[in-house]
Amino acid sequence: MNWDHARIFLAVARAGQILAAAQRLGLDHATVTRRLTALEADFAAKVFERRPTGCTLTAVGEALLPIAERVESEMLRAQALLGGADLRLEGTVRIGAPDAFGTYFLAPRLGRLAERHPDLLLQLVPLPRTFSLSKREADLAIVLERPQHGRLVGRKLSDYSLSVYAARAYLARTGPIAGRADLKDRTLVTYVQDLAYSSGLDYMDALAEAAGRRFECASAVGQLEAVKAGAGIGILHDYAAATHPDLVRILPDVRFRRTYWLAVHADMRDLRRIAETDRFIAEEVRACRAQFLVADPAPGARSGRVARR
Repeated sequence: MNWDHARIFLAVARAGQILAAAQRLGLDHATVTRRLTALEADFAAKVFERRPTGCTLTAVGEALLPIAERVESEMLRAQALLGGADLRLEGTVRIGAPDAFGTYFLAPRLGRLAERHPDLLLQLVPLPRTFSLSKREADLAIVLERPQHGRLVGRKLSDYSLSVYAARAYLARTGPIAGRADLKDRTLVTYVQDLAYSSGLDYMDALAEAAGRRFECASAVGQLEAVKAGAGIGILHDYAAATHPDLVRILPDVRFRRTYWLAVHADMRDLRRIAETDRFIAEEVRACRAQFLVADPAPGARSGRVARR
């Protein structure tokens, strides 16, 4: 199989559009179209149904996809073994992360890795969504559940906790909150339930029935900013809330514990730029592990129990 044709086929299969694949590859639309046509001529069959809305794999394309991915994996191994660029830690590493972890933890730290390796281009994508490592949407991904499917390798980064917070100014304006009964006239700032991409984000029910109103925001960063601005109370990441002294932890018996996992595709983990970035993230988390879990309430303060869901 012609590798140049195969990599273009993979880019279009993953992007779903010729234009998006061309932009990702740094090629023009005509070049990508021409090479796809050459690939189809080699196989004497169509690999995509090309429509105005995008490209869909045909049955032949579906059969070709895992073969092209194996070719890609072998090329990556060859690059790791023979490529001088990889030895110099040169190239791009895209890191997919939940927006809270990406914004409040990774963003302030990744600059040190970039400074250490000037030819390494780091791309941090802190979005409230999942990333497909198999489709190469990211090289590394921080996820909320241990990878169970495909050729993905995952290792535990750290447990982390979430608690209920309100802004000091909000409490001064609306009165103290001593228990759930005090929530009946309050607004709960929470996520948009049908946009939650992981069961690990399911913690709204703990307070939704007690609160009088809800303000839903799909972004964890947006939720924190809304609570900080006095829009209501919210369940926030403790390590993120700790950086804002104007936030007060309330309802100490309502706690949640979750886990961050670091995932990488098995074919990518031996590339030095991937392995070095993986190692850097793991070491940074290890050094700051105490920040991810707040101490349990003192004995006798409410139930003192960490909620696990």
